[in-house]
Amino acid sequence: MKKQIIPVTISKKSNNMDYHKKLALHKRKNVMRMLITLAIIAAAAAAVIVFIQRRTFHSYKVVSSSDQEDTASTKYMELGDNILRYRGEGASLVDTELQTLWEVDYEMQSPVVDVCDGTAVIADQGGTSMVIVDEEGQTGSVTTSYNIVKARVAKQGVVAAILDGGEDTWINFYAADGSMIAENQTRVDEPGYPLDLSVSEDGLLIMVTYQFVEGSSTKSYVAFYNFGTVGQNKVDNIVSGFTYDDVVIPQVAYLDKDTAVAFRDDGFSIYTGKQIPKEAANVKVKQEIVSTFYDENNIGLVFKSNGDSKYTMKVYNTSGKKKFERSFSIPYTNIRMSNGQVVMNNSSQVCVITDQGAVRYNGTIDEGTINDFFKVGYNRYMLILDTGIDLLKFT
Repeated sequence: MKKQIIPVTISKKSNNMDYHKKLALHKRKNVMRMLITLAIIAAAAAAVIVFIQRRTFHSYKVVSSSDQEDTASTKYMELGDNILRYRGEGASLVDTELQTLWEVDYEMQSPVVDVCDGTAVIADQGGTSMVIVDEEGQTGSVTTSYNIVKARVAKQGVVAAILDGGEDTWINFYAADGSMIAENQTRVDEPGYPLDLSVSEDGLLIMVTYQFVEGSSTKSYVAFYNFGTVGQNKVDNIVSGFTYDDVVIPQVAYLDKDTAVAFRDDGFSIYTGKQIPKEAANVKVKQEIVSTFYDENNIGLVFKSNGDSKYTMKVYNTSGKKKFERSFSIPYTNIRMSNGQVVMNNSSQVCVITDQGAVRYNGTIDEGTINDFFKVGYNRYMLILDTGIDLLKFT
C-alpha cells in the first residue's frame, strides 16, 4: 500500500510574529539593563555627593603663605573669584595664589567697600570720594557734595549713596563716570531717616529702608525706586512701598536680579519682581537676632541660645522656607556666606558649615591671630592673620 504524504505548510506570518516578539523582548531587556545601570550610577553619584557634603575634617594643611602683607591696616573682601585688598592709600586685587592683578591709588580716611558680583565701590565713609573697580581695574570715580554715610554698587558700576547733609539726608544715584543720575532729599518726618539701601544687579532699582515716628509708634518704610521706563511716571520714581508698624529694619539687600530681602528686628521680608517688587514672604521669629548673613541662595539668622550651646543659627532659602537649624558655641567675630558655605572665625578659631547644615571644620588655628577668613575654592580657604596670609585646606 502506497503511503500518502501530507504536505505541511509553514506559516511565514507566525515565524515573523515570533521573531518580532523575541526582538522586542530583547530590546526591553537591554533597556531594563541600561536603566538599572544608570540607577546604580546615579545612586553611587548621590552617595558620593552626600559624603562630600557631610564629610567632617579634623585637621588642616597650609598650602602656601605670604608674610609680606600689612594686615594691620589692610582689609579684604571677595570680588568675583579674587580678593580685593583695600586701605586708606589704595587698593589691589589678588588671585587665590596671592598674585597681584592690579593696583589703584587714592587717599581716604575711612574706606568701606560694597560688592555686586565682580564690581565694587570703595567709599570714604565720612568723606566725599568713591572709586569704582571691577576685576580688570578702576572703571570710574565719584565726588559727592555731602559726606558719605553708606554706598552701594550695581554690577555695571552705578552707585547709590546715603549722604549726610546736616539737617537733611540725601539718597543720590550716580553713573560710574561720576555724573548724577538722580537725587532725593529726605527728612526725618517724611519719608523718614534712611538706615540702609541696596541696588539691583542691573542698576535700575534702589531699595531703601526708612525709620520714622508716628505718634508714639516707631514705624519702618521700605521703598523701591525704579529709574527705568516703568518708574518715570511715578512720584519720586517709587514703584512700590511697604510700611511696618513697631518694627526696625536696619538692613536691606538684593540677593539676585529680582529678589531682595529686608532684615527686620523680628525676622525678614522677601520681595520679588524685576520692575515692581512685591512682598513674596514674611518670616517672623521670637528670639533676638544678633547676626545676619546671606548670599544669592541663602538667608541666615543667628540667635543667642539658652541651651548648652552659645548660639543657634537658622538658614532659609529665598522663598522663606527653613533649610536647617544648628547650634554652635564658637564666640565668633566674623560670620558670612562665602562661596556657598557659612564661615566664621574669632582670633584663634574657625568654623565652616555647608548650606545643608553639615559642619565641615570646627577647630583652632595655630598659625597666628586671625583677622578674617574666606572660602576661595574647593576645600581652599584664605586666612588673614596678623602676620600675613595663609592658604589652607582641611584634611
